[in-house]
Amino acid sequence: MNPPAWRTVVLSPHFDDAALSLAGLIPELPGPVAVVTVFGGAPAADRPVSWWDSACGFSTAQEAYRSRRAEDARACRLLGADQVVLDHPDGPYADGTEPTGVDRLLADLPSGATVLVPVGSNQPDHQRVRDRALAALAALGAPPPLVYADLPYTGHLPEWGTDEADRALARSPMCGLAYQDLRLTHRTAVRHDLRLTDEQWAAKREAVLCHASQLAPLAADHGSLLARTGPLRAELVWSLEVPA
Repeated sequence: MNPPAWRTVVLSPHFDDAALSLAGLIPELPGPVAVVTVFGGAPAADRPVSWWDSACGFSTAQEAYRSRRAEDARACRLLGADQVVLDHPDGPYADGTEPTGVDRLLADLPSGATVLVPVGSNQPDHQRVRDRALAALAALGAPPPLVYADLPYTGHLPEWGTDEADRALARSPMCGLAYQDLRLTHRTAVRHDLRLTDEQWAAKREAVLCHASQLAPLAADHGSLLARTGPLRAELVWSLEVPA
């Protein structure tokens, strides 16, 4: 894979995050597009299966990894994006090292490439990806990335999918803490506010269903995940500016 060819790079903490959060928007972004799973490394052979992967029905960590990587490949094909996998293991299998592969990947991108990172809601791995990318781009003298709302976490906001979503997120103690943290250091402006049409929703649902192994545990935590009126129905992306 040749990083300079990509005009848009989506940093996805885990194999399903890009599809859950951005599957409606990704086909509309300037291509070629790469979906980069940051914590996509294989677990060490001696690691026991995590509680999450066990809840997803896997017997071993290696089985979970093979299946999830294959699911992501199918989703990326549907979205018309290149699948890129960095070699940092997922949180339960990590060795404590920093995801330095983000720095190397961003350093290889051409000037003008657009980078999207998660706001960092609800999950430490998401915030690590956000903070690593912000620091790496700043060190390169590059503009800040675009930031996307992590779904389904932010999608439980009562105002989600309305004109009030951004303002409500900025004050929500349940859904908006990561967004509020980001606004301490950056000015934000809504860049994309996508309320999915039926056609876009059907395409997103198909991409999300590629990650079938994750859906039952996600639904246990997030309710009617694939309901047309559920938390995946809208997507929100912000631009960032560092105050002078």
